[in-house]
Parts: sequence; structure tokens; C-alpha cells
Amino acid sequence: MALRAAARAARPLIRLLVRSGVTFPVFADVLRTIFVQVAGEVLDADGQERTDSRISILTGIHRKELRRQRLEPTDDAEPEVVTLNSRLIARWLGEPAYLDAFGAPLRLPRSGLHPSFETLAASVTKDVHPRSILDDLLAHAIVSIDPNDFVTLLARAFVPTKSEEAKLFYFARNLHDHAAAASANVLEAAPPFIDRAVHYDGLSRAAAATLEEAARMAAEQTVLTVNRQALAIADADVPDGLTRRVIMGVYVYVEDEVVDD
Repeated sequence: MALRAAARAARPLIRLLVRSGVTFPVFADVLRTIFVQVAGEVLDADGQERTDSRISILTGIHRKELRRQRLEPTDDAEPEVVTLNSRLIARWLGEPAYLDAFGAPLRLPRSGLHPSFETLAASVTKDVHPRSILDDLLAHAIVSIDPNDFVTLLARAFVPTKSEEAKLFYFARNLHDHAAAASANVLEAAPPFIDRAVHYDGLSRAAAATLEEAARMAAEQTVLTVNRQALAIADADVPDGLTRRVIMGVYVYVEDEVVDD
């Protein structure tokens, strides 16, 4: 049953791979590596010693293959465009000093005393000049700048439009974390993670469009609200050892239904 469920969940991912020119043998080799790595993690979590024999039994992969698979490199590093831009936008949308009385992001003078785009950029990094950050945001159509040198935020979140590296980073992180939460719940995590969805089918196009718009607005408002709370919590936090990460994600998906004759 788990295999059947995983196969259904994998179909959109396989569609992406096929359209991206990734062949089955290449993907199968990557999966083999992941099986070896995850099997080792399962053994660690269960307090068992990692041995080639145990990993071979768990994965069905011959022991001669294990060493090569373990040495396969992995690269989960966050692209610089994601690190800087997402943090800057989160602060612009979440810190009270950069919001108006209605909670909307202020138009900021490019330079000058706080609050300005210059001070906002400096609060995120001291290693990159604010002008360089502004140029990158302009290139991604995330902000605009008027003749009076005021910078306006056009996006309500960092959604990369030109950087394929950034798009794929978010794709992998968000899909991974949603799958991790859902999988943990199937394995009876206690307490269970929140994994809820509103689902309606058999709708006309007009009704579906109305529901989609309502869902988009509700999702955006929820993310903005949680971001503001998270920013205040993170700024006041003083980690004292092992740290944790928290992610809350939302998605809205619409498609035509297949009608059986």
C-alpha cells in the first residue's frame, strides 16, 4: 500500500523530470544513493549499528554497490539569491518599522536614516552593498524604483521568476518538508503534524475560479501573519545549544477533471 501511495505521489515529480530531460537510468541511480543514505539514517534512529549487511537487507542493494553510493556527493546548499532576497522580503513584510498603519509594506527611500532600503539591506547582510541587492531585486521584478528614489515592494513573497536555481531550491525544500510531515503522520508521529486540505471537485469553471481566488487570498494572509509573528520570535530568540527549524507551507492547485465515458 505504501508503494502504491508513493507511486501516485511521484507522478508530478516524474512529469517534471521527463520534461527536464532527466532519463530513468539517471534518476534510478540517484534513488539508489538516497536509499543507501536513508537506510543508514533509519539504523541510526533505531540505535542499530550501520553495517553493509544491514543496509543491504533494508534496501535490496548489493553490498558491492554500497561504497560507491555512499560516496555520491549531495548539494543542499541554499543559493545566494534565495538567502538574501527571501530574508530581505520577509523582514520588509514582517518588521513593524517597515509597515504602514494597515500592515502594508512602506515605500522606502533608497538611502538615508531608518527606515530606508539601505538600512533594510544592511539588517540582512553587511557583506553585499545595498545597491547590488537593489539591482538584483529590480532584475527579478520584485521591486520598482520611482523618479524620487523611493523603492516599492511589488511581491508579497520571494517567488523567483528568472533564477531556475532558486525555483528548484524552493521546489525541493517545500516538497521535501510536506512529504516529511505527511510521512511522519503515516508512521504515527506524536503529536501529528498539521496536514490539512480543502478539496472540492465537480465544480464549474466559474465556481472553481471563485474558490481559487478565495484560497489564494486566505493563503497569502495566513503566510503574512505567521511571518510577522515568526520574525518577532526569531529576533528575540537566544539559541542555547541544539537548534530546530519550523516551516509552514500553503499551496493551491487547480486542474481539469478527467471525465470517464
